[in-house]
Amino acid sequence: MLMIEQTLNGVQLGVMLFLMASGLTLVFGIMNFINLAHGSLYMAGAFTAAWIQGVSGSFLLAIPAAILVTAALGAALEVGLFRRFYARNHLDKVLVTFGIVLVANEATRMIFGPVPLRMPLPPILAGSIEILPGLPYPTFRLVVLAVGLSVAALLWAIVMKTRIGMWVRAGSSNRPIASAMGIDVDLVFAALFAVGSALAGLAGLMAGPILAVQVGMGEPILILALVVTVIGGIGSIKGAFLAALMVGLVDTFGRVLLPPALGSMVIFLLMALILAFRPKGLFPVHG
Repeated sequence: MLMIEQTLNGVQLGVMLFLMASGLTLVFGIMNFINLAHGSLYMAGAFTAAWIQGVSGSFLLAIPAAILVTAALGAALEVGLFRRFYARNHLDKVLVTFGIVLVANEATRMIFGPVPLRMPLPPILAGSIEILPGLPYPTFRLVVLAVGLSVAALLWAIVMKTRIGMWVRAGSSNRPIASAMGIDVDLVFAALFAVGSALAGLAGLMAGPILAVQVGMGEPILILALVVTVIGGIGSIKGAFLAALMVGLVDTFGRVLLPPALGSMVIFLLMALILAFRPKGLFPVHG
C-alpha cells in the first residue's frame, strides 16, 4: 500500500512539474528565451489565489483569478521588457530575468508580509477517497492529477494539431517569412508567454493548499522544472510530460528510500546519466 501511495504522490508531483515545465520549455524552445522569472509567476499564482480566497472565502473564485493575473503579468513582462532582449545573448536574458526574481520576492514581501499565507480547502476537496480497499488518498491530490493530465492533453493538441500551434511553430522557425505570410508574430509570442505564465500560475494555486504560500517558493520548483526541461528536450511538450513524471517519481522514491543527502540529489544524478547518452534530451525538437 505504501508503494502505491508513494507512486501516486510521485505522479502528482510530476504533473505539477509539467505545468511549470511546459510553459518554460515552450518559451525556451520556441522563443529561445531563458525565463528564470517563471518561478516568480508560480509564486504570484499562489499568492493571488491565497489572497482572493482570504478576502472572498471562495476557493473557486481564486482559481480564475490566479490564472488571469499570472497570464496578464506574463504578457506585460513580454511586451514591456522581455521582447527587447530576444536579439541579445543568453547571459543578458538570464540577468534580466534573475533581476525580476529579486524584485518579485521583495515586492511580494512588502505587499503580503513575511508570514506564509494559508489556503484551506473547501470541504468537498478536503477529504479522502478510498481508491483501493484500505487505501484512502486525499481528494485534492486526485484533482491535481486530473487537471494536470487534462492540461497536458489539451496543450499537446493545441501545439501540434491546430492553426494556432502552426503559427507558433512557424514564428519560431523563420520569423521574417512568417511575418510576410501575414502572421502577427509579436502577438503570437505575447500570447504564448501569457499561456506559459498562466500554466505557472495554475501550478502555484494548486500547490498552495499542499505547500506553504511564502516568499521565495518559486525557486525550488523552478530548479526542478529546469531539470525536466533539459531531460525532456528543449521545446518538446511530450518530452516535458514524460520527464516530469520521471522526475516526480524518482524524487519521491529517492526521498523515501534513500538517505536525505542522497535522496535530494538523485534527480540531478538522473539528469547527468540521461544527458551522457542523450545530450539534447529525450525528445529534442531540433536535431
